[in-house]
This record gives sequence, C-alpha cells and structure tokens, in this order.
Amino acid sequence: MAKQKEKTPLAKNNWSQTFTLVGKAVVNDYTFKLDEHSNKSDWIYNQLNLNVDCGSKCGKVSSELMGGYGSERANNVIYVHGKNEDGSDDFKNQYTIDWVDRFDESILEDIGDLCFINIGLEKDVHDKTVVKRFLTPYDAIAYVHEHLEDGTVINVRGQLRYQMYNGNLQCRKEINSIFLSKAEPEDYRATFVQTFLMDRDSIDKDSYDKDKQRLYINAYVLEKFKEFNGWDLTEGGKVKGGIFVPLKKTFEFDTQGKDEKTIASIISTLFKVKKGVTQATYLGEFIESGAAITATIDDLTDDVKAMIALGLYSEEEALATCSTNGARERRMVLTKPQIRMVGDDDNKTSQVQIFPEQFAEEDLQLDCLVPRETEDDDEVPFEEAMNAPEETSSEEADDLAALLDALG
Repeated sequence: MAKQKEKTPLAKNNWSQTFTLVGKAVVNDYTFKLDEHSNKSDWIYNQLNLNVDCGSKCGKVSSELMGGYGSERANNVIYVHGKNEDGSDDFKNQYTIDWVDRFDESILEDIGDLCFINIGLEKDVHDKTVVKRFLTPYDAIAYVHEHLEDGTVINVRGQLRYQMYNGNLQCRKEINSIFLSKAEPEDYRATFVQTFLMDRDSIDKDSYDKDKQRLYINAYVLEKFKEFNGWDLTEGGKVKGGIFVPLKKTFEFDTQGKDEKTIASIISTLFKVKKGVTQATYLGEFIESGAAITATIDDLTDDVKAMIALGLYSEEEALATCSTNGARERRMVLTKPQIRMVGDDDNKTSQVQIFPEQFAEEDLQLDCLVPRETEDDDEVPFEEAMNAPEETSSEEADDLAALLDALG
C-alpha cells in the first residue's frame, strides 16, 4: 500500500492583505461606541465603525476598530513585540506589558513600530500633521472621537481580516492608521492588496459573465484559527495560535471593453492553473454600497436607443438618466497583479507576484473544512452554462472558442 503524501502546512510567505481608503469621513450617531459594557463578561470596550466616502465609483466603504479591557481583572495586559538593533520590528521577541503602563514612554521606546495604531488628525503651528501613537484600539478610538469631524478628508489604512459568520465569509477592514489628507475628489479611492491561492477549479466555464462583462475567480484566502467547524486546531494547546485555514473567496476581474480573444489571453496568463496551487498577489478596488453604477450605450434598452435616434434625448442625457446608485453592492474587484522589486540593492529586478505550484492541491484539503458531527451536504452537480451566440463571424467564433478553451 502506497504511503500517503504528508501535507505541507499552509503558511503566509510573501503575503499581503492590506487596504487604503481615501475620501471624506462619514461621522454620525452610529460611528462610535464608547465604554460599552459586554452582556456576557466584564469587558468594557470602545468601537469605531468608520465609513469613508471614496467617490462615485467606489462608494461609501466601511472600516472598523475595536478594543477594551476587563474591568474586574486583576491584571490586564497588552501583547507586544520588540525591536532589532537596526530599529526594525523583532517579531520573535514577543512579550506583554501591563495595561497601566501603556503610556509609559520609557517602556514604549522598546516596542516595535508595528504594534502601534497611528493617528494624525491635528496640525501644529507649522501646519504639519501631529502623529499620535496608541498601543490599544481603546485609546485610539477615544482620540479619534475627539478629533474627527464629518466630511474631513482622510487616508485610512489597515489590514484585511476574514472570518466566518453564520456560514458566510466576511471581509473586515481593521484600521491601523488614520491621517488627514489633501486629496481632491478625483483622487478619492478604495484600494486593496490581496494575496490568494488558486487551483484548477478556480476558473471554470461559469466564471465568465458575458452580460456583466466580469470574470469570477474562486480563490482561497488564509486566516489562522484555534478552532474551526468544531475542530481543535491547537492540538490540545500544543500549537499556539492554531493553524491557517483556506477560506473560499470569490474575486472579480472587470473585462469591460475587452474582446473575447483578449479575455482568453488574460485567463490563460493570469488565472489558469495547470498543476498544484498557485499563489498570487493582486491590486484591486472595493465597490461598496452607494457606488454609482454608470450605464454604457450597450446597457440601454432598444426603446431608449430609439429616443436617442429621434433626437428626443442626447446620448449623454440618456446615460445620465439610466445610471443609478448601487444600494447593496459589496465587491472586491481585481485590477492587476502586483509587481515587486526583488534582490540585493545592487541587483534588483522586477517580479510579477504570481507563483505556480506553491502548494499541492492536497494541502488545501483539511479535515476541519468539514464540520464535525454533521452530515456532508450533497454536492451540486456542475453544469456548463456558456453557449455561443446565435450569430457570430468566423473571427468572433475563433475568439469565443479560445475563451471557452481558457475557461475549460
């Protein structure tokens, strides 16, 4: 009997999942919760649910921060790490400090920079931004509550965090910094950098929506769990922090304005996996609630086009009338793969961040992905839904065949 190949533990090497929001702060009665008391414990916390109006394309994009302390605990602590001799963060030197020492400068000077939440919402007499550093979300939120006003143009950065809630995958934007910004409306944006994993099933014949001109990529993001689906992932406490679990996440790639031959080339070059598991890092944009959905001439119905032909509406008027504000959109749209400069200072080269065969397909097949003590759901059979148009030229047929082959 052949020995089963041992799985490679999933790890985040060269992994990014960050976001940047630039736009106007939306501050209302629901933005802050201060000194809230948990119903289940002695926990007292502050919470920030910050929406940023990132312009007509991206809409109002949410971000968050929360933290607190135990009011009845004898000793609240903060987990931190130290610095290397060159001032960089030393992640191996992890320790705790007492809650009461969180503003003690003699202690803070030895803590790694990435432990801090940075807030810059004030100006000094020289019109330079004053940066305040906080070890805890609890204190950072209190400061933001004092100094952030509705409509202030800000730059918000942080980490993307993924979690399961009622069987659905949620993407949370956890704030690391908030700074004043001089950006003009044309510069407002909601962007992200995300690393993910792809296998041979990440692209199939249902992945391309010709009507919406979107390509859907069924990928995997990694998050660490101590418990998942009823499984203990710490091996009874032996594995501190648990293990990384692959979570299925669908991303979009906009194909507006691209012919099918080009789309086929994009699929083949960027998203098709021939063997194993590919790791890729992409730049992208958030499209969230309130984003403007701008109509194109192809979106107009025949009767609206007839009004344009009769001269009753100009094309611009018709498009403006048929454009709407999206009320419930929440999309993560990939724009392009990330390029990094790698190598020594004297010999740097550019590298597209797409790496085939980083893992084997079996490495994604963890026991914890199946809930314990529950029956497996019946699998939905795969159906090929794409059909060629009724009338196409020979060139269009060749392009469509190339697209179908790329999706196959």
